[in-house]
Amino acid sequence: MSRIFRRSLSSINRASHPSPVADDARFAAHLNNVFPSLHFPPGLAQRILTHGGHKTAPQGHNARLSFVGRRVLESYYLLFLHSVARTQNQHDYEYLSSRALNSYLLGEHVAPRWSLGRILQWAPAVSQDVLMAHKNAKKLKQPADVQLENALQANPGIVKSVGLYKVMGEAVQSVVGGVYHQFGGSVAHRLFHTRILPHILLPNQAEGVPLEFHHRALTICERMGGVDGNLLVQELASNRALPELELEPAETVQPKRVAAASA
Repeated sequence: MSRIFRRSLSSINRASHPSPVADDARFAAHLNNVFPSLHFPPGLAQRILTHGGHKTAPQGHNARLSFVGRRVLESYYLLFLHSVARTQNQHDYEYLSSRALNSYLLGEHVAPRWSLGRILQWAPAVSQDVLMAHKNAKKLKQPADVQLENALQANPGIVKSVGLYKVMGEAVQSVVGGVYHQFGGSVAHRLFHTRILPHILLPNQAEGVPLEFHHRALTICERMGGVDGNLLVQELASNRALPELELEPAETVQPKRVAAASA
């Protein structure tokens, strides 16, 4: 085989298999689009959006970031609960945390808002035969990812057995862990109060945040810029707790000082 021919074959192989850098950029573009005020490094984005069970996991996956994200979410949520309930009856914080921050709930109510199902690399925990049983013969010719989506829509009851909500919830935790790692605690704190907590209030449902905390959660969200606010905005007196800021009266300018300044 001539050297020129071998070189041509190698160039075709490289073209048919995108480089890891180019693929990582796809993940970064997705997260940057969901969170426009942040800029995720491609390598970090790839780890955030790759589940440990996927075939590409040896190149980097989100298990460690999910672990960090769970701890960050629990910390911010417990601080929030304590700031509201410190003058009320004793609460079972462990129960309240498991009720609102479990992986299934995050995967069902937060992950779709970030369109994680479109980009996350993962593999279902059930065989393809189980999914195909919910499709007709004509639809069996569609690609595997379309089969999965249609099967889940046709029979939502199999979602938990497939593990979709759990995997997507772990991806939410991984995003939080990645934000905490790359951008710091203040940005992760704002992410929690504006992009997560408002979506797990779930009024009139057994899961989610109890009703008595809803008003406070929405107030903090609005104060931080709302669900689409800039995550990088510096908070006033960020080194002090939010409840302290509420109790502190707004600073006013005395009329005498204004007159003196104008003179």
